[in-house]
This record gives sequence, C-alpha cells and structure tokens, in this order.
Amino acid sequence: MMWEVDESTDLWADTPAARGSHGEGERFVTGELISDDLDVERSLRPQRLDDYCGQEHIKQSLKILIEAAQTRGESLDHVIFSGPPGLGKTTLAAVVANEMGAQIKTTSGPAIARTGDLAAILTNLQPGDVLFIDEIHRLNRQVEEILYPAMEDFSLDIVIGKGPAARSIRLDIPHFTLVGATTRSGMLTGPLRDRFGISFRLDYYGIEDLADIVCRSASILSVDIDRESAKEIASRSRGTPRLANRLLKRVRDYAQVRGGGSIDLAIAQEAMAFFEIDELGLDWMDIRILEMLCKTFRGRAVGLSTLASATGEDANTLEDVYEPYLLQCGLIVRTPQGRMATPVAFEHLGLETIAL
Repeated sequence: MMWEVDESTDLWADTPAARGSHGEGERFVTGELISDDLDVERSLRPQRLDDYCGQEHIKQSLKILIEAAQTRGESLDHVIFSGPPGLGKTTLAAVVANEMGAQIKTTSGPAIARTGDLAAILTNLQPGDVLFIDEIHRLNRQVEEILYPAMEDFSLDIVIGKGPAARSIRLDIPHFTLVGATTRSGMLTGPLRDRFGISFRLDYYGIEDLADIVCRSASILSVDIDRESAKEIASRSRGTPRLANRLLKRVRDYAQVRGGGSIDLAIAQEAMAFFEIDELGLDWMDIRILEMLCKTFRGRAVGLSTLASATGEDANTLEDVYEPYLLQCGLIVRTPQGRMATPVAFEHLGLETIAL
C-alpha cells in the first residue's frame, strides 16, 4: 500500500487516556484500569519472568522462545496477548522487553489515527526494540495495512511528493518485535492475526497465585499481611491481579485507620464488608441485579431493557460490565426470553428457589 508521510505526527500517546470506557466510573471490582491504579501500579509490576506470578504455561513458553531468539542473535517473533482486562498483558510486554534486553515503546490502537503516525513510530525504532500496541484490535484499517509489510519484511512503502513529480521508495526499518494486546481477540482481522508468530491467551488466576501476588505487592508497599489474609483478598478479586492489588490498597487504608496498620484475617473481612464486596467478589450493584431478578421478578426471565430500567443502569453497561462475571459465576443465564437468576443466585442471597 502506498501512502504519504505526514510530518506533523505525535509519536506516542498516553495509553490509558486513549482507551475507551464502559462507563462504570470508579468501580472497585472492575478489571479495567481506573485512576486509582495509576499511582502505584507500575511499581507493583514484575520486571522479569522469575518475578511474574501465575500463567505458568505462558512463562515457560516465553522462556524457551526468548532464549532461542537470544542464542540466534535475533529479535523475538511478534507476540499477541489476549484475554480479559487486568490479567497482566501490559506487564508481560514489559517483561518480554526486559528479558530481551531491549527498549519498549508503548502506544495504543486508538492513538494511531493516521498512517503517518505509525510511520513516525516505526522509523524511530532501534534494532531489537519492542513496540507494544495496547487494544490492537481498535487499529484503523488503513493503519493496519501499513503494519503488514513492516511485520513481515521490515519495510515501509512511502510516496514522496505529489502529482506528476511523486515517486515511491521502499524504506527499510530495523528488525523489531511487535507485542500486541487485545481484550477482544474476535475483533482482530485474519490477516493481522496470522502475522503474529506467537499467540497466548491469559486465563483468570487461581486463589493461590493471586495470594502470591498480594503478598508480593504488600511487601513492595511495606504492608504487614499474613497468608490467610492474602487469600481472603485473593478470593474476592475475580481472578484478576489488578483487582487484587486494588483491594489490597483499600484494605491497607482500612487497617491504617481502623486497625493497627497490619492486616489480619479479621481486618481483611471487616474491610471487605465495609467496601461492600462479598465472598464472591460481588459489589452492591451486582447484588442489586441479583435481588431484582430473584425478588422483584421472582426468577422469571427479564428483558435487558426492563432490567436496566429496574436497576437504574444503562443497558449497555449492564451487558458489558456487570453481566460477564455474573454469567461466569453461574448466577444468571441468558435465554431467548431474557435474563434469569439461577438456583445458585437464590442460594447466594439466602433465598429459597421459586418454582415457576
């Protein structure tokens, strides 16, 4: 594809600011990055694979692939990480760069609005650099097509001048590693997906792995915590490290004001109750949705718009933000007639299942 270079290009964009929002605001139990995470999240992120907790299969695979690339003196093949928000895709990108001994340049799909933006980024890379593109599925299609020869041949086709005097040249760029991250792998186009030689999907974390993360973060934050308290926080973190770190900070604040500063099991449970986060990691809005389905509608199927009106929440927000975890826990089901509470939801609320 031929294109003209726009010299008025902003090279790097702030990735969190460029991300879209589901409209959940400062909700504690969302895996999305919120303003409260920005102050210390970078300091809590592991820098090497040996410090990274969980995702053992991915860690072992990356160790082999990185060691092989280093032995050959080559850049690592392009990598795509997919999975729900908050599981460590951005962290893994930085870890890959550190393990390769390379510099990492970070941007996001929505921030690269024009082909000239991408050209400026690629031509400023150094040999062996890692280019990390967050939310890569949101790349402009024209921009995406420029990536194809860059990923395969490490070259760019550029048109210089206009009209009859225009001429095209092929510009070689340094060999680099593109690391992409996406929360919606189904939205990646086939041609782009096929150009990644390495693909990993991050899964939700188990309680023990999350407890390890909580203990590590507590050590960095100089917070005294025991293993049982770490597991209590981990069990309410929806399998998400970002949420585990966020809850740890809130429990730390509670312990500092209401306790002696250290976190024990009783303080952890009191803090979770104070912040209205129950044993499954459900917050007050999750409980409100379940109570509407179980009590108000008595277990009958309810349309999305009706449920949105009853809870006072936007229908898209219900569908994109609240429903996924409730479905994952088996608390609700989607039917052709609408949303229904399951017997598990009645049991969780301490109600008797209503026979319809």
